[in-house]
Amino acid sequence: MNFELNEEQQQIKFSVREFAESEIRPHVMEWDEAQHFPVELRPKLAELGLLGVLFPEQYGGAGMGYVEYATIIEELGRVCGSVGLSVAAHNSLCSNHIYTFGSEDQKQKYLVPLAKGESFGAWGLTESQAGSDSAGTRTSAVRSNGGWNVNGSKNFITNAIVCETLVAVAVTEKEKGNRGISAFIFDKSMEGFRSDKKENKVGMRASETASVVFEDCYVPDENRLGNEGEGFLQAMHVLDGGRISIAALSVGIAQGAYEAAIKYAKGRQQFGKPISEFQAIQFKLADMATQIECARLLTQQAAAMKDAGKPVTQKSAMAKVFASETAVRVSEESVQIHGGYGYTKDYPAEKYWRDSKLCTIGEGTSEIQRMVIAKHLLRA
Repeated sequence: MNFELNEEQQQIKFSVREFAESEIRPHVMEWDEAQHFPVELRPKLAELGLLGVLFPEQYGGAGMGYVEYATIIEELGRVCGSVGLSVAAHNSLCSNHIYTFGSEDQKQKYLVPLAKGESFGAWGLTESQAGSDSAGTRTSAVRSNGGWNVNGSKNFITNAIVCETLVAVAVTEKEKGNRGISAFIFDKSMEGFRSDKKENKVGMRASETASVVFEDCYVPDENRLGNEGEGFLQAMHVLDGGRISIAALSVGIAQGAYEAAIKYAKGRQQFGKPISEFQAIQFKLADMATQIECARLLTQQAAAMKDAGKPVTQKSAMAKVFASETAVRVSEESVQIHGGYGYTKDYPAEKYWRDSKLCTIGEGTSEIQRMVIAKHLLRA
């Protein structure tokens, strides 16, 4: 049993950290305040292979595994949760859905430009009446002229505005319930497909989240992913990997918040000495470090199992719920250690706090993760 990254993985970690510190950190608050998605980063992300992490070189990808991917997302999240979130949605949701369930033609047409960073991806499952109940999808796809006429909308879609490619599910046979949902590839050139309302969020503000709308959007049958009626099962499989990425993002946010707290505690003087010398602060820092390490190990275990081809539904849910709730606890303690300064935008603690909460909601709430875990426990 090896709990350490190998030499190559360590090099990936350090390379991404260096990139995040030099190219992202100087602009974090500027992008957050302006709710600006940094499109200027895309060529740089692509050059490092960060937009095709999980995919073989034959499809333009970097040919890495989930352990490397989790490490990358953690390092991005350590500096900016928004960038980490957008990169995760592009890789493990949109692109990975096409890689896992797409035909060779679909991979050549859509996955290759996504993996190379020539196209940017989004993924649509959530609707206004279908959040945790993702089988309650109402967006419909009706056969028309050798393809499908799609009507409906998707809510809370990461990268909805900046994407060129979207994978989304729609009901093709309502009477079959979740076995009557199919997945399709959309692109912005399709008439009747558009981005809509951009959300004004508490955190992750530089990651654009918006609705997408389909109004008599014609999709050729060649853009259907897999067999008709398999969309819901495909989405659940894709989410297994997606939850590993959110767990990794959570670990990164927690790590960033912890490091900010350490730095502040060593520099802040009260009663004639740094507050890091007070046991109350030391205990907080000890608990924060311990919780982060537990979350990281659980996340890396889920990633390693995914790389080994093992079932990860339960483990990814465990990693996601524990790591995301750890991020919230640790970032809140970071604010507390900063005191009044932690509640101002002059210090990074408040942003980590704001960003952390989404991790307990996106890609399945904490409540849904516990339902998934319990279902597997009781099945044994």
